[in-house]
Amino acid sequence: MNVDDVVAEKIAAARARAEAAKRRRAAFTAARQRGLAHRHAAKLRNQASARTTDGPAPADSEGDTTIEENS
Repeated sequence: MNVDDVVAEKIAAARARAEAAKRRRAAFTAARQRGLAHRHAAKLRNQASARTTDGPAPADSEGDTTIEENS
């Protein structure tokens, strides 16, 4: 085994480690995105639920004015 073979093996091992790290980062990123989407959906559900259980909906600004208020 000569020096060129040893260097080639080390380069191949480094490439394999880099590819494994890239796949690991991609998996973590995908899991993070799924988690963020889940949290966002839960937040929207909670907001919608809070609007329906807190009492009457906010008044419409156009429909609540009278002629006296517009003058």
